[in-house]
Amino acid sequence: MMQLDNSIPLKEGEYFDIARLNNYLLECVPTIGTITNITRFPGGYSNITYCLQTANKEWVLRMPPAGAQIQSAHDMGREFRVLNFLKSYFSKVPEVLHYCENPDIIGAPFYIMERIKGVVLRAGNAPNMQIDSTLMHQISTALVENLVELHAIDIVKTNLIQLGKPEGYVSRQVIGWVKRYFAAETDSIENMNRIADWLNKNIPRDQAPALLHNDYKYDNVILDPNDLSKIIGVLDWEMATVGDPLMDVGASLAYWFEAGEEAIFKTYNLTWLPGNLSRRELVDLYADKTKRDVSDILFYYVFGLFKNAVIGQQIYQRWKQGNSNDARFGALLPLIKLLSMKAVNALEGNTI
Repeated sequence: MMQLDNSIPLKEGEYFDIARLNNYLLECVPTIGTITNITRFPGGYSNITYCLQTANKEWVLRMPPAGAQIQSAHDMGREFRVLNFLKSYFSKVPEVLHYCENPDIIGAPFYIMERIKGVVLRAGNAPNMQIDSTLMHQISTALVENLVELHAIDIVKTNLIQLGKPEGYVSRQVIGWVKRYFAAETDSIENMNRIADWLNKNIPRDQAPALLHNDYKYDNVILDPNDLSKIIGVLDWEMATVGDPLMDVGASLAYWFEAGEEAIFKTYNLTWLPGNLSRRELVDLYADKTKRDVSDILFYYVFGLFKNAVIGQQIYQRWKQGNSNDARFGALLPLIKLLSMKAVNALEGNTI
């Protein structure tokens, strides 16, 4: 059995008043029990995920990072509602227990959910797990097939269509993320300007809409510790909506760095490990399983890279404004420039 995803001790700035939280939960959700210790799950640059330990069980608490002003990306109430509604139609999401909108309890709104115990592959742990190439191929294939399963959910019959407005989704996303970039701009990056202009001029026609996760990647899925090729949980639904499913594929491709590419990406992902599908193989498998037209996949890949660069820029701006002392955030500018360069290279080479 592989080691389960374990939490780590809190760092300075991550603590909050356990006594106050216990008093609140005792009144609102007494079934949780008394919290005796709080730790944090590693990874991620967005919302903070805590492990609440009681005498005989563990729970998970999610809250926004300090200084976050990007409401659509840190709306705990919306993520709680999405999970609560989705549970009936997609079993691989955790059960949610309670949402608190009062920021006075622990410093920000939060929600609490069950903990799904399993293995989470991250850039920091996967290379040391000695996963052979055959199993890695099975895992990467399962990752794609799980996305296919998600996109196969009938959003009309389930009424999941209420999560968003699928018509014109891609256009709105391009306009919105370009706007977010310039709102967070700290340094002039010519490639970012060039990509923003190209995206605005090359928006493809909308695909038949589906439920979108919007941040689908290895460290947002939980694997069965007895069989790593089996996905038992999908996390981080804060940006879930409905729209063109190739936006989900493009987002995954933007995280999918292959062996031989820039070494820095090995510190952020594990898709370079032997056995992983290539980006082209990922797209071909998705197309074969869904029968969707992927002829415009270059657009979705470039948009995914641009979006990741914008997210990095937003985080870097928060750090530069003094709203975070996390050294990782202050080191993001070279990565933002590199992501934009990869997008430009993809355009010039007309390939993913």
